[in-house]
Amino acid sequence: MRLDLENGFLVPEVRDFGKTALVQGEREISYAELIENSRAFASLLDVLPEDRVVIFMENRAEWVYALFSIWQRGAIAVPVDFMSSPEDLQLVLTETEPAVVYCSERTEGPLKQALSMTKVSPHILNVDTLIPPKPVERIMHRNLQDVALILYTSGTTGKPKGVMLTFKNILSNIRSVEKLKMAGSEDSTLALLPFHHAYPLVVSLLLPLYLGATIVFLERLSTEDLMRTMQRHRITVLIGVPRLYQVLHARIMERVKASAVGRFLFLLSPYLPMGLRKLLFRRVHSAFGGNLRYMVSGGAALPLQVAKDLTYLGFTVLEGYGLTETSPIVSFNPPHRIKLGSVGTPIEEVYVKIAPDGEVLVRGVNVMKGYYKRPEDTKKAFVDGWFMTGDLGYLDQDGYLYITGRKKEIIVLPDGKKVNPEELEDLILRESPVVKEVGVLEMEGVLHALLVPDMEKVKQMGIVNLEEYIRWNVLYKVNRKLPEWKRIGGFKLTTEELPRTRLGKLKRFLLYDLYRKAGEITEREEDDTMRTEEAELIREFLTKLSGRKVMGHHHIELDLGLDSLAKVELLSFLEMRFGVEMEEEELSRYSKVRDLVNYVRERKEGLYQEEIGWQKILTQAPSFLPYHNGFLMRMGLIPLKAYFKLYHRLEVEGTENFPEGPFIIAPNHASYLDGFAIASALPWNVLERTYFVGEETYFKGPLRQAFAKLAHIVPVDPTRRVKESLQKAAWLLRLGKVVVIFPEGARTRDGKLLPFKKGFAILSKELSVPVVPTALIGTYEAMSWRDKFPKPYPIKVIFGKPIQPDGKGYEEIVRETEYTLRTMLLQV
Repeated sequence: MRLDLENGFLVPEVRDFGKTALVQGEREISYAELIENSRAFASLLDVLPEDRVVIFMENRAEWVYALFSIWQRGAIAVPVDFMSSPEDLQLVLTETEPAVVYCSERTEGPLKQALSMTKVSPHILNVDTLIPPKPVERIMHRNLQDVALILYTSGTTGKPKGVMLTFKNILSNIRSVEKLKMAGSEDSTLALLPFHHAYPLVVSLLLPLYLGATIVFLERLSTEDLMRTMQRHRITVLIGVPRLYQVLHARIMERVKASAVGRFLFLLSPYLPMGLRKLLFRRVHSAFGGNLRYMVSGGAALPLQVAKDLTYLGFTVLEGYGLTETSPIVSFNPPHRIKLGSVGTPIEEVYVKIAPDGEVLVRGVNVMKGYYKRPEDTKKAFVDGWFMTGDLGYLDQDGYLYITGRKKEIIVLPDGKKVNPEELEDLILRESPVVKEVGVLEMEGVLHALLVPDMEKVKQMGIVNLEEYIRWNVLYKVNRKLPEWKRIGGFKLTTEELPRTRLGKLKRFLLYDLYRKAGEITEREEDDTMRTEEAELIREFLTKLSGRKVMGHHHIELDLGLDSLAKVELLSFLEMRFGVEMEEEELSRYSKVRDLVNYVRERKEGLYQEEIGWQKILTQAPSFLPYHNGFLMRMGLIPLKAYFKLYHRLEVEGTENFPEGPFIIAPNHASYLDGFAIASALPWNVLERTYFVGEETYFKGPLRQAFAKLAHIVPVDPTRRVKESLQKAAWLLRLGKVVVIFPEGARTRDGKLLPFKKGFAILSKELSVPVVPTALIGTYEAMSWRDKFPKPYPIKVIFGKPIQPDGKGYEEIVRETEYTLRTMLLQV
């Protein structure tokens, strides 16, 4: 675009820089060709000044010709996402009533479908079939106050609105960045993001063309194609959104941390100058073509850790901030004065202030003319001449802007406390690479998280029980870092990607329905694999286990809800029915029903009719000799009993309820003190034959293993080797021992009982041994999961009357035990 500053007019045409302007595949289009083709497209337009012309096609050279042709004929361009549904497109067509629509072969079908829902009848120009006539001779000069664009907002919270931007708005952005002298005609960049958004339209199209740079279109958006294109075309400026940089960051860091040398250099890099960082990580830079000077991020908040890590690797990361309504840039990090975590300082002729409630307000030449045909919405968007961004933030002493959240997205809990969901989402994503996406929402006064796991990572890490892993290895760790009112109280897993705008912003208004539907069964057409005899048998068994209709694409855990115990039954079924032996960890690599069927078909020995059940599984118990040393155990018990008696004033009730022979002690689990409290409470004649089932994570190393033997602790892995864990407990009970099993499987985080798992009930029923519900009162107060040292709080242990398994099912034993224990805890 060329300016006539003296007369205040703009010539809507690029200058001829005598070089390549656009690269699309094997085509290189010079600035001269761009000018000629834009004029040729303008010859096709029979429009009046201020008519609307819609551009509905994918990023390509013709998109650029269309845009400049519209401006050259005095009309207003209305870019629309080429992936819009006919319903979304219909809204734009109805509101703008375009005279002409530019489309492509790819988009003509949806366009005609959308037009059939409206009363408008624009002239359609399909760029794949039209033959441009001779270019126009005269180009209409435009007033800077003319509306250049109507851009529809992405609609993260509902119905989108058309934002009217003038030529003056757009040029204010372009000329402000130009004055930073961070780029010029020698540069090249990628057109990654769709031009219907203000950010890529201005920053990755109009600004490079204004400066005389080269724009390379990326045909396919994959990491491999991105790297290949950057190397081939020597890209100097990468313009993207946070999701792009998060993907690149994860890939780079995985490789850097794969070697000890890489890990050492990365730890050293924060203390080194930028030039040396680039030298140390030259292989990483070579993967990007070796010429990359800037990584520019906008459109959403870039996680601070991602920005830091990329900087430590020698990349210059520039984050900015803006909105469609601000053309779009409000602020930008100057290349030589970067503050990571901030979105920079306001650009020239743009002013920012913070409202009393923390909202970011903007005033300047970049602010829109208003919302198209929405005067009331326009009026509501301003206060005393300042545009209300809807974002929350603050300015530091140097004038750098920091964005802390979106005002409409802040969750207000019933007690009035406010939670920024993005803060929690970032914490969860940082905690484990297993979580690919997460959305935090509030339901009935409690914070919940909808998580999308990275199933490739799950397979690589050999995670057997994904739900348990997420619960304890991700959310538990996150919750420990948060005050109680900010903690995640519930979660669901889904294999569907979360709904986002094309720039990666989460559409939060859709999360609630997705959360409610997570885990619902979807049906698709089955392939030949699922019509085999093996598939029918496996499908029948899985239907019995899950109570759900089973399809080949279903994930046995996320879709069918199989827990660790159900997986043990499944593995036993595969072994007894097909002769296929499979470890629990191996099952995680074949977690889709179709994959499991193929695995069985390749390895089956035959078809057998053996009966499958827990009785048979438990009789395969590994024969190991339980360790026992009465003298050492007695010696250790003396100080332990003294400690609980003196420090916790231990009281014990119900020892008369112990039955003869083997039985299961089932206590609530509230503290690290629980096992020790039970040991101190048991009479010697019971304790000497009592064994505690404990997670092996806590008993690794020579000293801990020695302690486990002394304390009659049987280390098990309840997540990776559930079958073996139950078999060990079954063996002890068959030997006439007493086994302590915590039905909750984990310690409570709030003093309340967690849901009971049915492992203890299976042992009770199949081995005909009673269960003794045991209430531990005061252990949570004495030493909760937050405490490093126990407090002198009184503790009481109550052994309830035994629950006999005769004639009861697993669930009935679980319910009776839980009810009895809950009653015992409430009576005190």
